[in-house]
Amino acid sequence: MQELGPATDRYWMTRAMARAGHAADLGEVPVGAVVVVNGDIVGSGANAIESCQDATAHAEMVALRQAAEALGTRRLNDATLYVTLEPCAMCAGALVLARVKRVVFGAWDPKGGACGTLRNVAQDPRLNHRCEVVGGMMERECAAQLRAFFARLRAE
Repeated sequence: MQELGPATDRYWMTRAMARAGHAADLGEVPVGAVVVVNGDIVGSGANAIESCQDATAHAEMVALRQAAEALGTRRLNDATLYVTLEPCAMCAGALVLARVKRVVFGAWDPKGGACGTLRNVAQDPRLNHRCEVVGGMMERECAAQLRAFFARLRAE
């Protein structure tokens, strides 16, 4: 079992931020995600909405698909997903359906966050699974990455 705690969470969030940087390099909104099981990345993703012309190609969805393929199961019971921006309703729903144990996100999303901001799909007691949610991990750094991307877009 992987060791949990703020130092471990920061380490994995920096890996998610690297994936977000890759998305930005491709002109995508810089959101990155990694799925970790027993101290190993089993799935990673970066936003690919524009490059794939797929509204579901959010970083979390890409990472979950990759993890399910790598593990040979859609049930990610022992997984922690690290993502640089609070998951939206679609992604939070997928996290519940995949039975992800823990979700750690960076920046809060006041326009679409579904892990505590606008709603809390990941912890809705009416659903048959709830994820542990840790929000605001490296929030300043993750938010700065997003702000820099949008500032660059506005300047162009």
